[in-house]
Amino acid sequence: MLLIVGRIGKPHGIRGEVTVEVRTDEPEARFAPGSVLRTEPGAVAPAAPGPGVPYRVPAELTVESARWHQERLLVTFEGVLDRNVAEALRGTLVGVDSEDVAPPEDPEEFHDHQLVGLTAVSPTGERLGEVTAIDHAPASDLLVLRRPEGRTALIPFVKAIVPEVDLAGGRVVVDPPGGLLDL
Repeated sequence: MLLIVGRIGKPHGIRGEVTVEVRTDEPEARFAPGSVLRTEPGAVAPAAPGPGVPYRVPAELTVESARWHQERLLVTFEGVLDRNVAEALRGTLVGVDSEDVAPPEDPEEFHDHQLVGLTAVSPTGERLGEVTAIDHAPASDLLVLRRPEGRTALIPFVKAIVPEVDLAGGRVVVDPPGGLLDL
């Protein structure tokens, strides 16, 4: 499974450097020189690097250098030598394979891919739905549940509402306050 770690933004300068919207807690590790990042499958360049020159977003990009500038990550990828090619990469999502990511050391911390697909059950064992995604909202992370009747419910991923995550059992216990599942 591809874990998205960033989205390529606009070019910075004329030598192929790009801004990256970081979507990982470990940008220094994910964007270290030599790191190979996969591009989102099916990524299509919105623009060509020059008149009459076709451009296809490569399946992988190798980080040549990365640095912080005014709270923004600037990255240079191997083979991206000018502003035109950098512009063609704008909007491309980059990620790593979930198999290449070590599990968190903290037992109360989880990667998104570990939670997606788990069955949500009430404390009494009633099936509430399936976790289909994690929404990283400003206040707290939200479990996106597909309810049995097909609706979607957003569950704050906090200990008071989600007291147990059982990865081995393939389930997450959700103890929602009254009315939360009716929203």
